[in-house]
Amino acid sequence: MQAPLKILEHLEARLDDRLDSLPLSAAESSIARPLVSLLLPLPRAPFSAPQLDGRQFQFQHAQRGELHAGYGCAAEWHEEGPRRLQRLADNASALARCWHRRDPDDTGFDAFAMLGFAASAEAVPQIEDHLPNAILWVPEIGLRTRDGEAVLILSAALPATRAQLADAWRAALRRLVPQLYQPPVGPLMPAPLARDFAEPDFSGWSAMVADALEQIDRGGLDKVVLSRRLDVSGPRCFDLGRLIGALGCLFPSCQIINLRRNGKSFVAATPERLLSQQGARLTVDAIAGTAPRAETAARDAELARTLLSCDKNLREHRFVIDAIHTALADCCDVISSARTPSVMQLSNAQHLWSAIEAMPRSGTHVFDLAERLHPTPATNGQPRDKAQTWLQAREPFERGWYTGAAGIVEPDLSGELWVLLRCARVCGERAELYAGAGIVAGSDAVSEWDETEDKLKAMLSALQYA
Repeated sequence: MQAPLKILEHLEARLDDRLDSLPLSAAESSIARPLVSLLLPLPRAPFSAPQLDGRQFQFQHAQRGELHAGYGCAAEWHEEGPRRLQRLADNASALARCWHRRDPDDTGFDAFAMLGFAASAEAVPQIEDHLPNAILWVPEIGLRTRDGEAVLILSAALPATRAQLADAWRAALRRLVPQLYQPPVGPLMPAPLARDFAEPDFSGWSAMVADALEQIDRGGLDKVVLSRRLDVSGPRCFDLGRLIGALGCLFPSCQIINLRRNGKSFVAATPERLLSQQGARLTVDAIAGTAPRAETAARDAELARTLLSCDKNLREHRFVIDAIHTALADCCDVISSARTPSVMQLSNAQHLWSAIEAMPRSGTHVFDLAERLHPTPATNGQPRDKAQTWLQAREPFERGWYTGAAGIVEPDLSGELWVLLRCARVCGERAELYAGAGIVAGSDAVSEWDETEDKLKAMLSALQYA
């Protein structure tokens, strides 16, 4: 087994061998500067993505054995407003025409970008916000693992000289590679967390639920998803590596996400894909309807059976399925889903889940699909526009990136995006947590509050060990 320094020497030698084969000058397009990317295989997949100073992102799914991480910036675009995703799509399309990617070792991997956006297209300033409203981000150095294999992707804007690329990429490798194969850090002894601030409190929550049920009873809404924010602090600065490791252990079937900029991280452990587009296949998750977990297997199974037969939860789930079918009807063919949902079991909750399959028509890309699907009734409500308007008037805080989406975009504009749920914004010893619950006819304030408490436990449990 090669030591990290030996691996670094090997990668630097491979870099020197390949630099002369790269196109280092290219005409700029009207939107995007040309990029060049060089793929270098790693001898083995790392344990996890190291936490370094500076800007970085991470998407890690333990059950699937997949990891995408990015460090630094080769190119990025920020947008806001109603056409934010269309404008980012224009940039991505222009970039695709002038993105020179080289895979001299035939690894079968490719370069990638990160796409992410806040819940609302309207940029509403938040205290200490650290993420733009919407971003398309190509990292200077990317890390990608799949099926036990791994590759580093070095990217830079053109034109550039050989010396410039050699210096920049060697420096990037020297920052990252020695950290790649460090043993994963274990959890610390659990520390108590102080609940410093919450909005709404239970009284405010009850009033919101009552207002929502009144709107539903009048026929103005079918469903609306109410949210809570909880600010906590600990006795020590939260360790991001330990936090992500704890979330991966607690929720191996979830996508663990870390978006770090300006010294702050937005961290999520989300079970819900907004979409996964691979070639001619599209998969969308419909997740709505929730029950707690139990301490015994028998009681747990009973709760799952009750969830599958509960009229209130089944109606909530059906709203999501119907909305997804409607959203895809104009751009996809052969849209299908199972007759009845399955139960997705997480360590702190179980949900009704249906996978919806479709075939996107030619020219349909991840940006277009995201525009059609986001926000879903699982995070916003139904009808979509009425629910958004109602929430903007009634929720006491701006969601920011909570219930937004983030994921990976391929150079051909396919990709995978995840809804940002079970999340927190983390800085130092403080964290802001978010959770929500869907309100439909038959909901009551106490049970929906309890549901949000169960969802908050996902991040609270991990933070204690970080």
